[in-house]
Amino acid sequence: MRLIFCCGVVLLLTLFSSISHGGNILVFPIEGSHWVNMEVLLRALHSKGHNITVVRSSKSWYVKENSTYYHSITVPVERALGQEFLTSLVSSIIEFDRGNLPLMSFLHITIGMTNTFVDMHRTVGEFVSAMFDDQELLRKLKDSNFDLVLTDPCWGHGIILAKYLNLPLVYNVRWLIAGEAHFSLAPSPVSYIPITGTGYTDKMTFLQRVKNMMVYLITKIHYYSMITQTYQKLCEKYLGPNSDFFELSLSADLWLMRVDFVFEYPRPTMPNFVYMGGFQCTPAKPLPQQLEDFVQSSGEHGVILMSMGSFVSALPADMTNEIAAAFAKLPQKVIWRHKGDRPANLGNNTLLVDWMPQNDLLGHPKMKLFVAHGGTNGLLETIYHGIPVVGIPLFFDQCDNLLRLKERGGAQILTIDSVDKDNNFLKAVEEVLNDPSYRMNMQRLSRLHRDQPLKPLDNALFWTEFVMRHKGAAHLRTESYRMPWYSYYSVDVGLFLFGVFLLVLTTVFILMRCLYCNVCKPKVKQE
Repeated sequence: MRLIFCCGVVLLLTLFSSISHGGNILVFPIEGSHWVNMEVLLRALHSKGHNITVVRSSKSWYVKENSTYYHSITVPVERALGQEFLTSLVSSIIEFDRGNLPLMSFLHITIGMTNTFVDMHRTVGEFVSAMFDDQELLRKLKDSNFDLVLTDPCWGHGIILAKYLNLPLVYNVRWLIAGEAHFSLAPSPVSYIPITGTGYTDKMTFLQRVKNMMVYLITKIHYYSMITQTYQKLCEKYLGPNSDFFELSLSADLWLMRVDFVFEYPRPTMPNFVYMGGFQCTPAKPLPQQLEDFVQSSGEHGVILMSMGSFVSALPADMTNEIAAAFAKLPQKVIWRHKGDRPANLGNNTLLVDWMPQNDLLGHPKMKLFVAHGGTNGLLETIYHGIPVVGIPLFFDQCDNLLRLKERGGAQILTIDSVDKDNNFLKAVEEVLNDPSYRMNMQRLSRLHRDQPLKPLDNALFWTEFVMRHKGAAHLRTESYRMPWYSYYSVDVGLFLFGVFLLVLTTVFILMRCLYCNVCKPKVKQE
Protein backbone atom coordinates (compact mmCIF):
# COMPACT_ATOMS: atom_id res chain seq x y z
CA MET A 1 0.00 0.00 0.00
CA ARG A 2 2.88 2.33 0.83
CA LEU A 3 4.36 1.68 -2.61
CA ILE A 4 1.03 2.42 -4.30
CA PHE A 5 0.68 5.60 -2.23
CA CYS A 6 4.19 6.78 -3.18
CA CYS A 7 3.56 6.07 -6.87
CA GLY A 8 0.33 8.05 -6.67
CA VAL A 9 2.09 11.00 -5.06
CA VAL A 10 4.82 10.93 -7.72
CA LEU A 11 2.19 10.81 -10.47
CA LEU A 12 0.27 13.75 -8.98
CA LEU A 13 3.46 15.76 -8.57
CA THR A 14 4.40 15.01 -12.18
CA LEU A 15 0.99 16.10 -13.43
CA PHE A 16 1.03 19.22 -11.27
CA SER A 17 4.56 20.04 -12.43
CA SER A 18 3.63 19.70 -16.09
CA ILE A 19 0.63 21.97 -15.59
CA SER A 20 2.38 24.58 -13.49
CA HIS A 21 5.33 24.87 -15.89
CA GLY A 22 3.12 25.96 -18.78
CA GLY A 23 4.55 29.18 -20.14
CA ASN A 24 2.92 32.33 -21.43
CA ILE A 25 4.29 33.11 -24.90
CA LEU A 26 3.76 36.26 -26.95
CA VAL A 27 4.15 35.70 -30.70
CA PHE A 28 4.80 38.19 -33.51
CA PRO A 29 4.53 36.21 -36.78
CA ILE A 30 4.68 37.24 -40.42
CA GLU A 31 2.61 36.12 -43.39
CA GLY A 32 2.90 33.48 -46.11
CA SER A 33 5.14 30.43 -45.85
CA HIS A 34 6.75 31.95 -42.75
CA TRP A 35 3.44 31.58 -40.93
CA VAL A 36 3.07 28.01 -42.19
CA ASN A 37 6.19 26.90 -40.30
CA MET A 38 5.51 29.19 -37.31
CA GLU A 39 2.10 27.56 -36.96
CA VAL A 40 3.72 24.12 -36.65
CA LEU A 41 5.88 25.39 -33.80
CA LEU A 42 2.93 27.06 -32.06
CA ARG A 43 0.79 23.92 -32.23
CA ALA A 44 3.62 21.93 -30.65
CA LEU A 45 4.09 24.51 -27.89
CA HIS A 46 0.35 24.50 -27.21
CA SER A 47 0.35 20.70 -26.96
CA LYS A 48 3.03 21.03 -24.24
CA GLY A 49 0.65 23.12 -22.12
CA HIS A 50 1.85 26.62 -23.01
CA ASN A 51 -0.49 29.56 -23.52
CA ILE A 52 0.02 31.23 -26.89
CA THR A 53 -0.96 34.82 -27.73
CA VAL A 54 -0.50 35.93 -31.33
CA VAL A 55 -0.39 39.60 -32.31
CA ARG A 56 -1.78 40.12 -35.81
CA SER A 57 -2.90 43.03 -37.97
CA SER A 58 -6.50 43.65 -38.91
CA LYS A 59 -5.56 43.02 -42.56
CA SER A 60 -3.79 39.72 -41.97
CA TRP A 61 -4.55 37.14 -44.67
CA TYR A 62 -2.75 34.07 -43.25
CA VAL A 63 -2.93 34.50 -39.48
CA LYS A 64 -6.54 33.90 -38.50
CA GLU A 65 -8.21 35.76 -35.64
CA ASN A 66 -9.90 32.71 -34.16
CA SER A 67 -7.99 29.56 -33.32
CA THR A 68 -8.25 26.58 -31.00
CA TYR A 69 -4.60 26.72 -29.94
CA TYR A 70 -3.85 30.42 -29.55
CA HIS A 71 -5.44 33.66 -28.43
CA SER A 72 -5.15 36.59 -30.81
CA ILE A 73 -4.70 40.32 -30.42
CA THR A 74 -5.76 42.18 -33.55
CA VAL A 75 -4.18 45.58 -34.16
CA PRO A 76 -6.20 47.91 -36.46
CA VAL A 77 -4.08 49.22 -39.34
CA GLU A 78 -4.74 51.26 -42.47
CA ARG A 79 -2.56 49.15 -44.74
CA ALA A 80 -0.62 45.90 -44.60
CA LEU A 81 1.44 43.60 -46.78
CA GLY A 82 -1.59 41.85 -48.22
CA GLN A 83 -1.93 39.09 -50.75
CA GLU A 84 -2.57 41.41 -53.69
CA PHE A 85 0.56 43.48 -53.03
CA LEU A 86 2.83 40.44 -52.62
CA THR A 87 1.34 38.70 -55.66
CA SER A 88 1.94 41.82 -57.75
CA LEU A 89 5.50 42.08 -56.46
CA VAL A 90 6.21 38.45 -57.30
CA SER A 91 4.75 38.85 -60.80
CA SER A 92 6.97 41.84 -61.53
CA ILE A 93 10.04 39.94 -60.34
CA ILE A 94 9.14 36.98 -62.57
CA GLU A 95 8.78 39.22 -65.61
CA PHE A 96 12.17 40.79 -64.91
CA ASP A 97 13.81 37.40 -64.33
CA ARG A 98 12.67 36.05 -67.69
CA GLY A 99 15.07 38.32 -69.52
CA ASN A 100 18.07 38.48 -67.20
CA LEU A 101 20.85 36.46 -65.63
CA PRO A 102 20.45 35.28 -62.01
CA LEU A 103 23.06 37.74 -60.71
CA MET A 104 21.34 40.62 -62.52
CA SER A 105 18.09 39.51 -60.98
CA PHE A 106 19.69 39.61 -57.54
CA LEU A 107 21.05 43.11 -58.15
CA HIS A 108 17.63 44.19 -59.40
CA ILE A 109 16.01 42.95 -56.20
CA THR A 110 18.63 44.33 -53.79
CA ILE A 111 19.29 47.69 -55.48
CA GLY A 112 16.58 48.43 -58.04
CA MET A 113 13.77 47.52 -55.66
CA THR A 114 15.25 49.07 -52.52
CA ASN A 115 12.51 51.70 -52.30
CA THR A 116 9.85 48.99 -52.60
CA PHE A 117 11.34 46.98 -49.74
CA VAL A 118 11.84 50.09 -47.62
CA ASP A 119 8.15 50.87 -48.11
CA MET A 120 7.27 47.29 -47.11
CA HIS A 121 9.12 47.71 -43.83
CA ARG A 122 7.55 51.14 -43.32
CA THR A 123 4.21 49.34 -43.50
CA VAL A 124 5.45 47.07 -40.71
CA GLY A 125 6.55 50.24 -38.90
CA GLU A 126 2.98 51.55 -39.08
CA PHE A 127 1.89 48.33 -37.41
CA VAL A 128 4.44 48.96 -34.62
CA SER A 129 3.23 52.55 -34.21
CA ALA A 130 -0.38 51.38 -34.00
CA MET A 131 0.59 49.10 -31.11
CA PHE A 132 2.58 51.73 -29.21
CA ASP A 133 -0.08 54.38 -29.71
CA ASP A 134 -2.69 52.10 -28.15
CA GLN A 135 -2.09 52.58 -24.41
CA GLU A 136 -4.76 50.06 -23.50
CA LEU A 137 -3.03 47.41 -25.60
CA LEU A 138 0.36 48.16 -24.02
CA ARG A 139 -1.16 47.92 -20.56
CA LYS A 140 -2.73 44.58 -21.47
CA LEU A 141 0.59 43.25 -22.77
CA LYS A 142 2.42 44.36 -19.63
CA ASP A 143 -0.18 42.89 -17.30
CA SER A 144 -0.24 39.51 -19.05
CA ASN A 145 3.10 38.44 -17.51
CA PHE A 146 4.52 36.84 -20.62
CA ASP A 147 7.58 34.61 -20.26
CA LEU A 148 9.10 35.32 -23.65
CA VAL A 149 8.57 36.79 -27.10
CA LEU A 150 8.73 34.46 -30.10
CA THR A 151 9.07 36.20 -33.45
CA ASP A 152 10.20 35.79 -37.02
CA PRO A 153 12.84 38.55 -37.37
CA CYS A 154 12.31 38.93 -41.10
CA TRP A 155 10.19 41.82 -39.82
CA GLY A 156 11.38 43.91 -36.89
CA HIS A 157 8.17 44.44 -34.93
CA GLY A 158 8.67 41.65 -32.40
CA ILE A 159 12.22 42.77 -31.63
CA ILE A 160 11.10 46.26 -30.59
CA LEU A 161 8.18 45.03 -28.48
CA ALA A 162 10.37 42.45 -26.70
CA LYS A 163 12.73 45.20 -25.61
CA TYR A 164 9.86 47.43 -24.51
CA LEU A 165 8.36 44.60 -22.41
CA ASN A 166 11.85 43.54 -21.21
CA LEU A 167 11.25 39.90 -22.14
CA PRO A 168 13.59 37.13 -23.36
CA LEU A 169 13.59 36.95 -27.15
CA VAL A 170 13.48 33.79 -29.27
CA TYR A 171 13.73 33.78 -33.07
CA ASN A 172 12.11 31.38 -35.51
CA VAL A 173 14.58 32.43 -38.16
CA ARG A 174 16.21 32.04 -41.53
CA TRP A 175 16.28 35.74 -42.49
CA LEU A 176 17.05 38.79 -40.39
CA ILE A 177 15.33 41.78 -42.09
CA ALA A 178 17.16 41.58 -45.43
CA GLY A 179 19.94 39.04 -44.98
CA GLU A 180 20.62 35.42 -44.10
CA ALA A 181 20.71 35.20 -40.30
CA HIS A 182 24.15 33.59 -39.97
CA PHE A 183 25.81 36.65 -41.49
CA SER A 184 24.36 38.88 -38.79
CA LEU A 185 26.04 37.18 -35.83
CA ALA A 186 28.14 34.13 -36.68
CA PRO A 187 31.66 34.47 -38.15
CA SER A 188 31.10 34.31 -41.91
CA PRO A 189 34.23 34.20 -44.09
CA VAL A 190 33.04 35.10 -47.59
CA SER A 191 36.00 33.18 -49.03
CA TYR A 192 34.00 29.95 -48.75
CA ILE A 193 30.50 30.97 -47.63
CA PRO A 194 28.42 32.06 -50.66
CA ILE A 195 26.11 35.03 -50.32
CA THR A 196 22.48 34.30 -51.10
CA GLY A 197 21.75 35.48 -54.62
CA THR A 198 25.16 34.72 -56.15
CA GLY A 199 24.32 31.16 -57.13
CA TYR A 200 27.73 29.98 -55.89
CA THR A 201 28.69 26.95 -53.82
CA ASP A 202 31.25 26.75 -51.02
CA LYS A 203 33.93 25.98 -53.62
CA MET A 204 34.52 29.27 -55.44
CA THR A 205 37.13 30.37 -57.95
CA PHE A 206 39.08 33.61 -57.45
CA LEU A 207 36.70 35.64 -59.64
CA GLN A 208 33.70 34.12 -57.88
CA ARG A 209 35.18 35.12 -54.53
CA VAL A 210 35.62 38.67 -55.85
CA LYS A 211 31.96 38.77 -56.91
CA ASN A 212 30.94 37.15 -53.63
CA MET A 213 32.66 39.93 -51.70
CA MET A 214 31.05 42.61 -53.86
CA VAL A 215 27.59 41.15 -53.34
CA TYR A 216 28.29 40.85 -49.60
CA LEU A 217 29.07 44.57 -49.41
CA ILE A 218 25.96 45.40 -51.44
CA THR A 219 23.73 43.35 -49.13
CA LYS A 220 25.25 45.05 -46.08
CA ILE A 221 24.54 48.49 -47.52
CA HIS A 222 21.01 47.36 -48.42
CA TYR A 223 20.48 45.99 -44.91
CA TYR A 224 21.70 49.14 -43.16
CA SER A 225 19.72 51.45 -45.41
CA MET A 226 16.45 49.64 -44.70
CA ILE A 227 17.03 49.58 -40.95
CA THR A 228 18.10 53.21 -40.63
CA GLN A 229 15.11 54.39 -42.64
CA THR A 230 12.56 52.34 -40.72
CA TYR A 231 13.27 50.47 -37.49
CA GLN A 232 15.97 52.71 -36.03
CA LYS A 233 13.57 55.65 -36.12
CA LEU A 234 10.94 53.57 -34.32
CA CYS A 235 13.46 52.57 -31.64
CA GLU A 236 14.42 56.18 -30.99
CA LYS A 237 10.78 57.23 -30.84
CA TYR A 238 9.44 54.51 -28.53
CA LEU A 239 12.48 53.13 -26.69
CA GLY A 240 14.58 56.26 -26.27
CA PRO A 241 17.29 58.13 -28.20
CA ASN A 242 20.06 55.78 -27.09
CA SER A 243 18.36 52.65 -28.44
CA ASP A 244 20.16 50.87 -31.25
CA PHE A 245 18.09 48.50 -33.39
CA PHE A 246 21.20 46.72 -34.71
CA GLU A 247 22.18 45.82 -31.17
CA LEU A 248 18.64 44.82 -30.22
CA SER A 249 18.26 42.54 -33.23
CA LEU A 250 21.46 40.64 -32.39
CA SER A 251 20.73 40.30 -28.68
CA ALA A 252 18.14 37.53 -28.99
CA ASP A 253 18.57 34.76 -26.44
CA LEU A 254 17.88 31.94 -28.87
CA TRP A 255 17.94 31.56 -32.66
CA LEU A 256 15.87 28.62 -33.88
CA MET A 257 17.45 28.18 -37.32
CA ARG A 258 15.22 26.69 -40.02
CA VAL A 259 18.09 24.91 -41.78
CA ASP A 260 19.93 21.63 -41.51
CA PHE A 261 23.57 20.90 -42.33
CA VAL A 262 22.48 18.11 -44.64
CA PHE A 263 21.04 21.00 -46.64
CA GLU A 264 23.29 23.94 -45.66
CA TYR A 265 27.02 24.23 -46.39
CA PRO A 266 29.28 23.68 -43.34
CA ARG A 267 30.13 26.98 -41.69
CA PRO A 268 30.93 28.57 -38.28
CA THR A 269 28.00 28.89 -35.91
CA MET A 270 27.15 30.20 -32.42
CA PRO A 271 26.16 28.47 -29.14
CA ASN A 272 22.69 30.05 -29.09
CA PHE A 273 21.93 28.88 -32.65
CA VAL A 274 19.69 25.80 -32.48
CA TYR A 275 19.14 24.01 -35.79
CA MET A 276 15.64 22.70 -36.46
CA GLY A 277 15.61 22.33 -40.24
CA GLY A 278 12.78 20.02 -41.28
CA PHE A 279 10.90 20.47 -37.98
CA GLN A 280 7.64 20.74 -39.92
CA CYS A 281 8.15 17.35 -41.62
CA THR A 282 6.18 14.33 -40.41
CA PRO A 283 5.49 10.83 -41.70
CA ALA A 284 2.83 10.89 -44.40
CA LYS A 285 -0.78 10.59 -43.30
CA PRO A 286 -3.48 8.94 -45.46
CA LEU A 287 -4.69 11.08 -48.35
CA PRO A 288 -8.31 12.13 -48.89
CA GLN A 289 -10.05 9.32 -50.74
CA GLN A 290 -10.48 11.20 -54.04
CA LEU A 291 -6.81 12.14 -54.09
CA GLU A 292 -5.76 8.62 -53.11
CA ASP A 293 -7.81 7.16 -55.97
CA PHE A 294 -6.09 9.49 -58.45
CA VAL A 295 -2.64 8.58 -57.09
CA GLN A 296 -3.40 4.85 -57.23
CA SER A 297 -4.57 5.16 -60.84
CA SER A 298 -0.98 6.01 -61.85
CA GLY A 299 -0.01 2.35 -61.64
CA GLU A 300 3.69 1.54 -61.86
CA HIS A 301 4.55 4.95 -63.38
CA GLY A 302 3.85 6.90 -60.21
CA VAL A 303 3.00 10.55 -59.59
CA ILE A 304 4.61 13.96 -60.15
CA LEU A 305 3.81 16.82 -57.80
CA MET A 306 4.12 20.49 -58.79
CA SER A 307 3.78 23.56 -56.57
CA MET A 308 5.28 27.03 -56.90
CA GLY A 309 4.69 28.12 -53.32
CA SER A 310 2.23 30.24 -51.39
CA PHE A 311 2.94 33.55 -53.18
CA VAL A 312 2.59 32.26 -56.77
CA SER A 313 -0.90 31.30 -57.80
CA ALA A 314 -0.07 31.00 -61.50
CA LEU A 315 2.87 31.42 -63.86
CA PRO A 316 2.68 33.44 -67.11
CA ALA A 317 0.28 31.86 -69.63
CA ASP A 318 2.88 30.89 -72.23
CA MET A 319 4.99 29.17 -69.60
CA THR A 320 1.96 27.43 -68.12
CA ASN A 321 0.97 26.07 -71.53
CA GLU A 322 4.47 24.74 -72.14
CA ILE A 323 4.51 22.97 -68.78
CA ALA A 324 1.02 21.51 -69.36
CA ALA A 325 2.06 20.22 -72.81
CA ALA A 326 5.16 18.59 -71.32
CA PHE A 327 3.15 16.89 -68.58
CA ALA A 328 0.70 15.55 -71.17
CA LYS A 329 3.52 13.60 -72.85
CA LEU A 330 4.48 11.73 -69.68
CA PRO A 331 3.10 8.37 -68.51
CA GLN A 332 2.99 9.58 -64.90
CA LYS A 333 -0.01 11.19 -63.28
CA VAL A 334 0.50 14.83 -62.25
CA ILE A 335 -0.95 16.80 -59.34
CA TRP A 336 -0.44 20.52 -59.96
CA ARG A 337 -1.28 23.30 -57.52
CA HIS A 338 -2.52 25.93 -59.96
CA LYS A 339 -5.06 28.74 -59.45
CA GLY A 340 -4.85 30.51 -62.81
CA ASP A 341 -6.72 29.89 -66.03
CA ARG A 342 -6.89 26.28 -67.14
CA PRO A 343 -4.17 25.60 -69.76
CA ALA A 344 -5.64 24.88 -73.19
CA ASN A 345 -3.41 21.84 -73.75
CA LEU A 346 -3.81 20.24 -70.32
CA GLY A 347 -3.50 16.45 -70.51
CA ASN A 348 -5.89 13.91 -69.05
CA ASN A 349 -3.12 12.77 -66.72
CA THR A 350 -2.95 16.14 -64.90
CA LEU A 351 -5.08 17.16 -61.94
CA LEU A 352 -5.26 20.88 -61.07
CA VAL A 353 -5.90 21.68 -57.40
CA ASP A 354 -6.19 24.86 -55.31
CA TRP A 355 -4.66 23.18 -52.27
CA MET A 356 -3.01 19.88 -51.49
CA PRO A 357 -1.51 18.08 -48.48
CA GLN A 358 2.03 18.52 -49.77
CA ASN A 359 3.87 16.66 -47.01
CA ASP A 360 1.52 13.66 -47.23
CA LEU A 361 1.82 13.53 -51.02
CA LEU A 362 5.62 13.72 -50.92
CA GLY A 363 5.63 10.82 -48.46
CA HIS A 364 3.39 8.65 -50.62
CA PRO A 365 5.10 5.48 -52.01
CA LYS A 366 4.05 6.40 -55.58
CA MET A 367 5.64 9.86 -55.54
CA LYS A 368 8.41 10.08 -58.17
CA LEU A 369 9.25 13.76 -58.60
CA PHE A 370 8.62 17.20 -57.13
CA VAL A 371 8.57 20.23 -59.43
CA ALA A 372 9.11 23.19 -57.10
CA HIS A 373 10.17 26.82 -56.84
CA GLY A 374 12.84 26.10 -54.23
CA GLY A 375 11.37 27.46 -51.00
CA THR A 376 13.06 26.23 -47.84
CA ASN A 377 9.96 24.52 -46.42
CA GLY A 378 9.27 22.48 -49.54
CA LEU A 379 12.89 21.44 -50.11
CA LEU A 380 13.31 20.25 -46.54
CA GLU A 381 10.16 18.17 -46.97
CA THR A 382 11.61 16.61 -50.13
CA ILE A 383 14.82 15.82 -48.26
CA TYR A 384 12.83 14.26 -45.43
CA HIS A 385 10.91 12.03 -47.85
CA GLY A 386 13.80 11.50 -50.30
CA ILE A 387 12.07 12.79 -53.47
CA PRO A 388 14.18 14.22 -56.36
CA VAL A 389 13.44 17.73 -57.60
CA VAL A 390 13.17 19.75 -60.80
CA GLY A 391 13.52 23.33 -59.64
CA ILE A 392 12.23 26.54 -61.21
CA PRO A 393 13.54 29.27 -58.89
CA LEU A 394 11.75 32.61 -59.03
CA PHE A 395 13.34 35.02 -56.55
CA PHE A 396 15.23 35.57 -53.28
CA ASP A 397 16.96 32.45 -51.91
CA GLN A 398 15.27 29.87 -54.12
CA CYS A 399 18.06 29.45 -56.68
CA ASP A 400 20.63 29.01 -53.91
CA ASN A 401 18.43 26.48 -52.11
CA LEU A 402 18.05 24.39 -55.26
CA LEU A 403 21.76 24.69 -56.00
CA ARG A 404 22.51 22.92 -52.72
CA LEU A 405 20.39 19.97 -53.84
CA LYS A 406 21.81 19.98 -57.35
CA GLU A 407 25.37 19.87 -56.05
CA ARG A 408 24.45 16.87 -53.94
CA GLY A 409 22.98 15.12 -56.97
CA GLY A 410 19.30 15.39 -56.07
CA ALA A 411 17.94 18.07 -58.40
CA GLN A 412 17.97 19.74 -61.79
CA ILE A 413 17.46 23.49 -62.13
CA LEU A 414 15.75 25.47 -64.88
CA THR A 415 15.97 29.24 -65.02
CA ILE A 416 12.67 31.05 -65.38
CA ASP A 417 13.61 32.31 -68.85
CA SER A 418 14.43 28.82 -70.18
CA VAL A 419 11.37 26.82 -69.07
CA ASP A 420 9.38 27.39 -72.27
CA LYS A 421 12.31 27.04 -74.72
CA ASP A 422 13.57 24.00 -76.67
CA ASN A 423 11.57 21.50 -74.60
CA ASN A 424 13.87 22.24 -71.65
CA PHE A 425 11.20 21.50 -69.08
CA LEU A 426 10.32 18.11 -70.55
CA LYS A 427 14.00 17.17 -70.90
CA ALA A 428 14.75 18.05 -67.29
CA VAL A 429 11.75 16.12 -65.97
CA GLU A 430 12.56 13.03 -68.04
CA GLU A 431 16.21 13.12 -66.98
CA VAL A 432 15.39 13.15 -63.29
CA LEU A 433 12.69 10.47 -63.71
CA ASN A 434 14.83 8.13 -65.78
CA ASP A 435 18.18 8.49 -64.02
CA PRO A 436 18.02 6.51 -60.74
CA SER A 437 20.97 8.41 -59.27
CA TYR A 438 18.76 11.41 -58.45
CA ARG A 439 16.45 9.33 -56.29
CA MET A 440 19.34 7.43 -54.71
CA ASN A 441 21.06 10.68 -53.75
CA MET A 442 17.90 12.12 -52.23
CA GLN A 443 17.28 8.90 -50.30
CA ARG A 444 20.82 9.18 -48.92
CA LEU A 445 20.18 12.78 -47.84
CA SER A 446 16.93 11.63 -46.24
CA ARG A 447 18.77 9.00 -44.17
CA LEU A 448 21.34 11.57 -43.04
CA HIS A 449 18.65 14.09 -42.15
CA ARG A 450 16.62 11.63 -40.08
CA ASP A 451 19.63 10.14 -38.26
CA GLN A 452 19.60 12.54 -35.28
CA PRO A 453 19.51 11.91 -31.52
CA LEU A 454 16.54 14.26 -31.18
CA LYS A 455 13.84 15.25 -33.64
CA PRO A 456 14.25 18.86 -34.86
CA LEU A 457 10.89 19.91 -33.42
CA ASP A 458 11.65 18.35 -30.03
CA ASN A 459 15.01 20.13 -30.05
CA ALA A 460 13.30 23.46 -30.72
CA LEU A 461 10.74 22.85 -27.97
CA PHE A 462 13.40 21.94 -25.41
CA TRP A 463 15.44 25.08 -25.98
CA THR A 464 12.39 27.35 -26.06
CA GLU A 465 11.33 25.95 -22.70
CA PHE A 466 14.93 26.28 -21.52
CA VAL A 467 14.74 30.04 -22.13
CA MET A 468 11.46 30.21 -20.19
CA ARG A 469 12.82 28.21 -17.26
CA HIS A 470 15.93 30.33 -16.92
CA LYS A 471 14.45 33.72 -17.90
CA GLY A 472 16.78 33.94 -20.90
CA ALA A 473 20.02 32.39 -22.09
CA ALA A 474 22.56 35.16 -21.62
CA HIS A 475 25.37 32.65 -20.98
CA LEU A 476 25.04 31.45 -24.61
CA ARG A 477 24.96 34.93 -26.09
CA THR A 478 28.16 36.42 -27.45
CA GLU A 479 29.01 40.01 -26.54
CA SER A 480 30.35 40.66 -30.02
CA TYR A 481 27.09 42.36 -31.02
CA ARG A 482 27.96 45.25 -28.68
CA MET A 483 31.30 45.83 -30.37
CA PRO A 484 31.79 48.40 -33.16
CA TRP A 485 32.97 46.88 -36.43
CA TYR A 486 36.54 48.17 -36.05
CA SER A 487 36.82 46.39 -32.68
CA TYR A 488 35.14 43.20 -33.94
CA TYR A 489 37.65 42.90 -36.77
CA SER A 490 40.51 44.10 -34.53
CA VAL A 491 41.24 47.04 -36.80
CA ASP A 492 42.02 49.19 -33.74
CA VAL A 493 44.37 46.52 -32.38
CA GLY A 494 46.08 46.19 -35.76
CA LEU A 495 46.57 49.94 -35.99
CA PHE A 496 47.90 50.06 -32.42
CA LEU A 497 50.38 47.25 -33.04
CA PHE A 498 51.44 48.82 -36.30
CA GLY A 499 51.97 52.12 -34.45
CA VAL A 500 54.07 50.35 -31.80
CA PHE A 501 56.08 48.68 -34.54
CA LEU A 502 56.70 52.03 -36.24
CA LEU A 503 57.66 53.59 -32.88
CA VAL A 504 60.13 50.82 -32.10
CA LEU A 505 61.54 50.95 -35.62
CA THR A 506 61.89 54.73 -35.45
CA THR A 507 63.54 54.53 -32.00
CA VAL A 508 66.03 51.91 -33.19
CA PHE A 509 66.79 53.96 -36.27
CA ILE A 510 67.42 57.11 -34.19
CA LEU A 511 69.62 55.22 -31.70
CA MET A 512 71.67 53.64 -34.48
CA ARG A 513 72.06 57.02 -36.17
CA CYS A 514 73.22 58.63 -32.93
CA LEU A 515 75.62 55.78 -32.28
CA TYR A 516 77.00 56.04 -35.78
CA CYS A 517 77.46 59.80 -35.44
CA ASN A 518 79.27 59.45 -32.10
CA VAL A 519 81.52 56.55 -33.04
CA CYS A 520 82.27 57.33 -36.63
CA LYS A 521 82.33 61.13 -36.37
CA PRO A 522 85.60 62.44 -37.98
CA LYS A 523 87.98 64.07 -35.50
CA VAL A 524 88.60 67.78 -35.99
CA LYS A 525 92.27 68.80 -35.73
CA GLN A 526 92.69 71.45 -32.98
CA GLU A 527 95.29 74.24 -33.24
